[in-house]
Amino acid sequence: MNRTQPRKQEELERLLEERTADLQRVKAEYDNYRKRVRRDRMAIRQIAAANVLRALLPVLDAVDRTRKYEPLTPGLKDIAETLETQLGSLGLVSFGEEGDPFDPVRHEAARHHVSPGADSLTCTEILRPGYRVGDRLLRPAFVEVTGPGEPELGTPVRG
Repeated sequence: MNRTQPRKQEELERLLEERTADLQRVKAEYDNYRKRVRRDRMAIRQIAAANVLRALLPVLDAVDRTRKYEPLTPGLKDIAETLETQLGSLGLVSFGEEGDPFDPVRHEAARHHVSPGADSLTCTEILRPGYRVGDRLLRPAFVEVTGPGEPELGTPVRG
């Protein structure tokens, strides 16, 4: 056996290991790229859906106002129920109930009624419901709140 034969074999094995490592790196980069593209597409899809849902909120407000002041005709009732069902299937969730604790992230206070015996702010009337999709807030609920008045000067604020 020739001395160059083992050297050639070692050289080929080294080259094979290098190419295998290169291929594994390229494959990992490509897998990461595919995951990133998939994640970006999902984010774009969610943003687009949220924008469409946000644009339809005035329609839901009009339906709510109509329900509040007059009975719905059978045709309008069917349209309203279908609209709400379809928007719900896209993940739209309404929130804001009387008695909810006031959360400045989820609620926008239109009026504040002072109740000296109250410990915290509570939503006492929902003027316009809030909406969210998943964790994304589309619109805060527009509410009236009742709770303690402004603290007097020198009074420690409870938190």
